[in-house]
Amino acid sequence: MPTYGQCHFIRRALDSLLAQSLDAWEAIVIDDGSPDDTGGVVASFLPDPRIRYRRLPHNTGLGNALNCALDLARAPLIACLPSDDVFYRDHLASLCATLHAHPGAALAYAGARHHYNREADGLIPGTALQLVQCMYRRSELRWADRDELESDDLERLFWSRLRTQGSFTGSGRVTCEWTSHPAQRHKLMQEPEGGINPFRQHYRVREPLRFHTTVGNLIDEVAQYRAMRARPPTPAAADGLNILLAGELAYNADRVLALEERGHTLHGLWMRAPYWYNTVGPLPFGHVRELPFGRWREAVAQLRPDVIHAQLNWQAVPFCHQLMLAPPGVPFVWHFKEGPFICLEKGTWPQLLELFELADGCIFSSPEMRDWFDTVLPGLSTSKPCHVLDGDLPKASWFGEARTPLLSAVGEGECHTVVPGRPIGLHPHTVGELAAQGIHLHFYGDFTQGQWRQWIADARKLAPRHLHLHANVDQSRWVEEFSRYDAGWLHAFASTNGGELRRANWDDLNYPARMATLAAAGLPMIQRNNEGAIVATQSLSRRLGTGLFYDSIAHLGALLRDRPRMDALREQAWSQRAQFTFDAHVPELLTFFRRVVEAAGAHQARRHGAPVS
Repeated sequence: MPTYGQCHFIRRALDSLLAQSLDAWEAIVIDDGSPDDTGGVVASFLPDPRIRYRRLPHNTGLGNALNCALDLARAPLIACLPSDDVFYRDHLASLCATLHAHPGAALAYAGARHHYNREADGLIPGTALQLVQCMYRRSELRWADRDELESDDLERLFWSRLRTQGSFTGSGRVTCEWTSHPAQRHKLMQEPEGGINPFRQHYRVREPLRFHTTVGNLIDEVAQYRAMRARPPTPAAADGLNILLAGELAYNADRVLALEERGHTLHGLWMRAPYWYNTVGPLPFGHVRELPFGRWREAVAQLRPDVIHAQLNWQAVPFCHQLMLAPPGVPFVWHFKEGPFICLEKGTWPQLLELFELADGCIFSSPEMRDWFDTVLPGLSTSKPCHVLDGDLPKASWFGEARTPLLSAVGEGECHTVVPGRPIGLHPHTVGELAAQGIHLHFYGDFTQGQWRQWIADARKLAPRHLHLHANVDQSRWVEEFSRYDAGWLHAFASTNGGELRRANWDDLNYPARMATLAAAGLPMIQRNNEGAIVATQSLSRRLGTGLFYDSIAHLGALLRDRPRMDALREQAWSQRAQFTFDAHVPELLTFFRRVVEAAGAHQARRHGAPVS
């Protein structure tokens, strides 16, 4: 029985084991560093000499917990009872009988009740064999541990290894229950509700992960961040700031190392219950000292940083609001990227407004976002230190120099465009129109493709030769992979604000995260021509000279086929790449922090006299 943080389930599981019709068993409970009272709950079962308990000092992962149990096991047959699942009375007896009846079988599996009241005689639809269903013959084989892989795919973790020992055979009887609840391991792992960040936070994972679920992309933090972790810490600068990063870091989180590399000391305090893209610590690239969340008020008061940099998206608003009101005397900067309209829908609008009103300094993701908030809180941007900085910019070290030859320069000479992520605003009929102009669309992101299956099927009917699907590409390959395209797509939309800021929506105010991905490769950024409207990406692209603005798909085709103009546009885009790195903006950010620290006194007095929303 591997267990972590499930003391409220474990009595039921062990009671179902004690009720088995086959009573010749030994039970090995491996407590994988549980933060709750698992040990106390199990203690009441330990008078039964068949039950043994071992606690690991911290969480090491499912694979290691199972391997620890296998190393202690004495019986020739191994069954698994996750602490949130249940055996019915004849479960062990039925599986033993099945293995005895099939000498060539390495594993026997039962049917299971699942999702409260559904039943499956064998495999549960849409999943691999679950632990609770299985009994197998003991061997020297071991589960993949965390150093090798973390996955919800039990086939990859162990079952595929065991298949080399013999067949898998079913009992044909429903004798166990696979319990469905929000904290199941596979739910914490699978995007979009789960993912690497919810998984890391729930299990308090301290080290970088090799993480690959059945619905997401491979994430190899071990390889990606090896050099960053291995380098020694930067010596503190004489005027170095002690900065507390708070909330979550979203995409390109390693950008914050650009602050540490200039001699500033970084600490981290993170929101609870992140989404898959809300990066929280412990951070896999190191050099950020984590504060304990369980006693964060005491930890912040003891640390007394020079400045709190609270960020970034709408999910972090409730915690950052709490943090802002808690530690007296610490200058507080609120940096907001995405979600004012979501805060309205989710009911966190009052906290968001107080963050802007009461923070000692504010950072907006675009000038348009700053101006929009001035319509919500008139005079905001002139009442206190304010700054503009896109919060998702990547670190400059990912911006390599070696470009790949253009696809359009070989073969049929047609144009090739790329969309890294969701093809927002590109409808299937649009893909057909692109094909008619000889324009290929390369769609990256295998997880995203899984969410857009119908879109892909419809687009392929209209453009079978011009839609291409590719797996996700991480930062280390952005330049190599994307520089072979003529141009890249931002979100395709026709603005309806007509130049009136109060009519602006999120598309108008946002800098999509993909902007930096395209900029790294020096790609012109394809956008609808929204002349006369207030659109943040349009303003930035016109200022930098990096945009490719079209009125219709036929117009876009003509622009892309103008080779001399496109060559010049690509060189201009390449020359502006540094503007899309966090490093380039760090000097101004530090100047802003120092200005906030100097001006903080009056705002702090007001903040700590404010009521909590």
